[in-house]
Amino acid sequence: MAEKKPAKPANKTHRTYYIATGRRKTAVARVRVTEGKGQVLINGKPFDEYFHEDKDRAAVLGPLKITDQLSRVDVFVTAKGGGITGQAGAVSQGLARAMKTMFSPADEQRETFKSATVTVIKTLRDQKKEQAKAKAIAPKAAAPVATAEAAPTAAPLIPGAAPAAPSPADVASGMVKKLRDSGYLTRDARMKERKKYGLRGARRGTQFSKR
Repeated sequence: MAEKKPAKPANKTHRTYYIATGRRKTAVARVRVTEGKGQVLINGKPFDEYFHEDKDRAAVLGPLKITDQLSRVDVFVTAKGGGITGQAGAVSQGLARAMKTMFSPADEQRETFKSATVTVIKTLRDQKKEQAKAKAIAPKAAAPVATAEAAPTAAPLIPGAAPAAPSPADVASGMVKKLRDSGYLTRDARMKERKKYGLRGARRGTQFSKR
């Protein structure tokens, strides 16, 4: 009599992954972010084992700390190329971009894969929309100097009334603003300058010898 096959496990919890790519020097990091408990894996290893210097660990956790998501999301990274410092910078930028996708409105997200247990989302990039947004940004005008006579009277607060709670959209936009203002979303274009012909390095010339 044939043996019975083991019963399939119960349906797994559906997980949504937000993906992004970060770059620094010659390093490239593919980052996936999902709701979790603060696990951070770099090439299958805990980030404490992968990055040994404090500055590299601080760069990786920077986007999570500034958005207060350190213990609320799980991060899975595949890093290639470059050195340890370059990979740390690439992971930092990729994580910030993935967090930006996570907090962006639904119309700025693009679903790339969906199954019964997994959904993968990345940022929707519309070049025409980005160009129109860039043209719409006008230079800021100087703020008028407020005088005591022209100062508007503040509306009286209702006694015992609590201030209105911020909406989820305001909270999400505030998260993205924190990431943008902190510089984590900006690509660091600094690279090692190439060696020049006739020189010992990029700028260093040969040593002068009188005799």
